[in-house]
Amino acid sequence: MKRTLKTPTLEISANTSGAELCSVKKDGVEYIWQAGDAWKRYAPILFPFVCSPKDKKYKADGIEYTMPSNHGFARDMEFEALPETDDSLSFMLTSNDDTLKVYPYDFELTVKFTVRDNEVEVLNAVKNTGDKDMYFYLGGHPAFNCPLEDGLSFDDYEVRYDKKETIIQPLLTGGERTVINDEYGYKLTRKLFDHDVIMKDKPQSGAVTLMSEKGKHSVTVRYPESECIAVWSSTGNDDARFVCLEPWTSVPVYCDDEFEDIEKKPHAVKLPAGQTFEYRYFIGVK
Repeated sequence: MKRTLKTPTLEISANTSGAELCSVKKDGVEYIWQAGDAWKRYAPILFPFVCSPKDKKYKADGIEYTMPSNHGFARDMEFEALPETDDSLSFMLTSNDDTLKVYPYDFELTVKFTVRDNEVEVLNAVKNTGDKDMYFYLGGHPAFNCPLEDGLSFDDYEVRYDKKETIIQPLLTGGERTVINDEYGYKLTRKLFDHDVIMKDKPQSGAVTLMSEKGKHSVTVRYPESECIAVWSSTGNDDARFVCLEPWTSVPVYCDDEFEDIEKKPHAVKLPAGQTFEYRYFIGVK
C-alpha cells in the first residue's frame, strides 16, 4: 500500500512493502528511479545484512543460519503503516516466526521519512526487544533517476563528494584499480560499474551529489552517521537510467567473512537488550 505526503516544498511516497521510499518530487520533477525493468526496486532498506555472507551462511550462538536473500529480508517484507504527521511517514517491521528462522533476534525496525524543506530525513531505528545482545548491519539503497531532465544522458553526470576521497576498488578479475586519488569525484560511464559497486570505507566526506554541469537538477545524500558510502548502477545496460547513492553503517558483511560467528564480525552493530539504535541519512534535491 502506497502512502503519499504533500508539503509546501516536496511530495513524497513510500510503500508498506519494504517501507520503500518510491517517490520524491519537487516542482513536478521525479528524483527516485521508478523501478523499471533494468532494476525493479526504488530504495530498499538493507537489514539485517548489507550484501550477503559467504554462501549466505553465518552463525549466531554457535548455530548456523542461512540468509537466503541478498541484503537481508526487510526489503521484501510487509511493514505496518504507523500514524503519519504533517511532515512525516512512518512504518514498522516486527520480528516474527519467519524472520526468526533466518535471524535469531527479536526486534522492531521503524522507518520514518520526514520532509524538511527540500530534504528528506530517512531514519531507521532498530529496537532490540529480546533478552540478549543482537547483531546486524544496516543501510540504504536509494536509486535516483539519471538523467534527471530531458536532453541529457547518463554520461553527462558525475558523482561528487564534498571532500576529496581516494577510492581503490578490488576487481572481479583479480587485482585492483584506483577510481579516484585524492579527488572530489568522477564522471559516470557504463563501464565504470563493470566491477560492481564502488565503495568508500570511512569516508572523509559527509555528502555525495549526483549532478551534471549541463543541468539544473541534482540530488545530494548526506550521511553523517555512515562508515561506508557506496555508488552503484547496472553496468552495460542503457535502460538502467539510475544511480544508487548508498549510505551504510559499515562495509558489507562479506568483508567480515573471516569470522563465521556474527558476534565476532567486527563491523556488525552490537545492540544490547532493550536498547534502540538510530541511523539517519538525508536526501536533498534541487
